[in-house]
Amino acid sequence: MSLRIYNTLSRALEDFSPLEPSHVRMYVCGMTIYDLCHIGHARMMMAFDVVQRWLKASGLRVTYVRNITDIDDKIIKRALERGITIRQLTDEMIAAMHEDIGRLGIEPPSVEPRATEYVPQMLSLIGQLEGKGLAYRASNGDVNYSVRKFAGYGKLSGKSLDELRAGERVAVQDGKEDPLDFVLWKSAKPEEPPEAKWDSTFGAGRPGWHIECSAMSCATLGETFDIHGGGADLQFPHHENEIAQSEGATGKPLAKFWMHNGFVRVDNEKMSKSLGNFFTIRDVLQTYDAETVRFFIVRAHYRSALNYSDAHLDDARQALKRLYTALSLVAPAEVAAIDWADPHAARFKAAMDEDFGTPEAVAVLFDLAGEVNKTRSAALAGLLKALGGCLGILQGDPKTFLQAGAGVNGADIEAQIAARAAAKAAKNYAEADRIRQALLAQGIVLKDSAAGTTWEAAQ
Repeated sequence: MSLRIYNTLSRALEDFSPLEPSHVRMYVCGMTIYDLCHIGHARMMMAFDVVQRWLKASGLRVTYVRNITDIDDKIIKRALERGITIRQLTDEMIAAMHEDIGRLGIEPPSVEPRATEYVPQMLSLIGQLEGKGLAYRASNGDVNYSVRKFAGYGKLSGKSLDELRAGERVAVQDGKEDPLDFVLWKSAKPEEPPEAKWDSTFGAGRPGWHIECSAMSCATLGETFDIHGGGADLQFPHHENEIAQSEGATGKPLAKFWMHNGFVRVDNEKMSKSLGNFFTIRDVLQTYDAETVRFFIVRAHYRSALNYSDAHLDDARQALKRLYTALSLVAPAEVAAIDWADPHAARFKAAMDEDFGTPEAVAVLFDLAGEVNKTRSAALAGLLKALGGCLGILQGDPKTFLQAGAGVNGADIEAQIAARAAAKAAKNYAEADRIRQALLAQGIVLKDSAAGTTWEAAQ
C-alpha cells in the first residue's frame, strides 16, 4: 500500500508522492522563541519528527525545514523586560529549545532558518505583492495585504469572506482599508530598540509574522514544495495568510499537502501560555524520563487531541517497561534492514502508511513483544528494536531503562553528557555545571577522565 496523508486543504486522505522523485521537501512552522518550550510545542515537533523518520524509513530523501521566529512583539517585550538584547534572548532560548527537544530524541531539521536572516527575501516578496496590487502602504506607515483581492482566500481553513466579515472589527487606528487585511511590514515605533528595525523602501520597520514563513519556505525549498505542517492553531490565520502571500506573488500552489497536528489539552482546554495551563518540557523531565514522554506523545495519532496528565504519563511509563522487558530477555539480533515482508513489519508499515498511524503501529510492537516473551527469539527482538527505531523509541539499554525507575534512561543521560561537552567546548561552564547538577539531582554521577565522561547511579 502506498503512503496516504490527510491533506487539510482537501479535507481527505490522499495518496502521497513527492513532486521530485524520491525527494520530499517539507516545511514546518517552528517556534517563536521568547520562552522555554512546553509540551504542546513538543507535540508539534514530535509529530513532524515521526513524519520525517517514516519518510526516510520508506526510502525517501527528506529536506526538512523548521524555522525559528526570532523577531516578534513578544520577543521585543521580553528582552526589554529582562534588560538584554533581542539576540541575547533568542540565542539563550534557542539553546534551551535544542537541549530540551534533543533529550526527547527529536532530530534536528535539515535547515533551521532564523527569520532575521531572511529580511531581504521578505522585502522582495512584499515588493512583488505591491507590484501586483495585493499590498498597499497604509497611512500609519505599515504595508498591508489586501485580502479581498486574493480570490482563493479561505480555501485552507474553509472560512468564507462572509463568515469572516461577521466577526470583523472596524479598523480605525491601524491604517487598514479593510478589517480583514493583515500586516506585511510593521513601521518602526520610537520605543522599539534599534535592533528591531530594518531600513527598506517601505520605511524603517520589521516584517509581519506571516510574511516570514512565506519568504523562508520559498528561499529554502522553492516556490512549491511537498508538505507544509504545523499545529492546528496555525491553520487560520497564519497558514491561510501564507497561501495568500506566496500564491499571490508566484501564481503557483505553495504546498501540495498541508498537515496539522492536534492540541495538547489539560482539563479539556488547549495547553497554552496565554491560558497559563502549560508545563514546560524541562519541568516534565524533572519527573519523567525523556523516552516515557516521547512514547506518551508518539502513541497518540498526530491529528488527535492529546490529554496531558500524570496518570497518562504513568501509564506510558508502564507500557514502555513492557516493551523493554521483552528486549531484556534476549539480546536482540542486529537488523541491517527491516524485512517489510515479515508479517509484523508489514502490519507496522500498513499502519504508518495510513496517515502515520502510530497507535496501530505501537499495537504491533506490543504483539511483537508478546512473541519475544514466548519464544525468546533474538530475531524478533531485533525486529522489535528496529521497528521501535522508526518511532524513535526502544534504542536504549533495556536493563538501564528498567532499573532507572522514574528517572532518566541511558540514551537521555548520553544526550545530556553530549550537551555538557558542547557547553564546555564553548566555554559555557555555568551551563556545563548546571547539567552536571541536574543529573546528580536525578541520581546520576558523572566521572570525567582523559578518555571522556562516564556515568553511574549514585549509591
